Amino acid sequence: MRNRNIVEFLAVWEELHNPDFNRVQFEAVRSEAGLNRFVMTPTKWIEQTNAIGIVSKAGRYGGGTYAHSDIAMAFATWISPEFQLYIMKDYRRLKQDENSRLSLDWNLNRALSKVNYRIHTDAVKENLIPPELTPEQIAYTYASEADILNVALLAIRQIDGYSLDAQKTKMKAFCDYNEYEIAGEYEDAGKSGKSIEGRFANK
Repeated sequence: MRNRNIVEFLAVWEELHNPDFNRVQFEAVRSEAGLNRFVMTPTKWIEQTNAIGIVSKAGRYGGGTYAHSDIAMAFATWISPEFQLYIMKDYRRLKQDENSRLSLDWNLNRALSKVNYRIHTDAVKENLIPPELTPEQIAYTYASEADILNVALLAIRQIDGYSLDAQKTKMKAFCDYNEYEIAGEYEDAGKSGKSIEGRFANK
């Protein structure tokens, strides 16, 4: 514990976890750290700074010096470069696993949304669409039913059927009815449909 970097690391840990850490006394310790005359032991560190990250006990049974897992792992990385590389490798593995789970959840939600949309459109098509309607009227019927569901489930309603969500609902319903595949969506919120000027998503 004579190394200045070690003392500073211990202080940072204490500041994060110990509201009673004696910062003033630590500054005195840090000013001496690294000098030939500087001597620091776990017991002395605890007594001078009121630290809690390291515990030192005397006695034949149960005696010894113990540290929080954060501090123990930091000491281990300083002692063993091999252990440090192992920790880095394991951290990357855990992050990759986490990203994979998030990606799986996103794909699952996407699949469920697609299935629910298919159930909804099929139900409308089989039960609510008269055969004499034009494709435009059919698309409007789909959009109206979707609007009712939005009100029932989300307490929201499209404004006069011309909001972006209402337009997309109508277009998706029209494509679904005609078995068209949607290759992509281009959306310019707040832009007029009378001209392509300033509609960057449509270029």
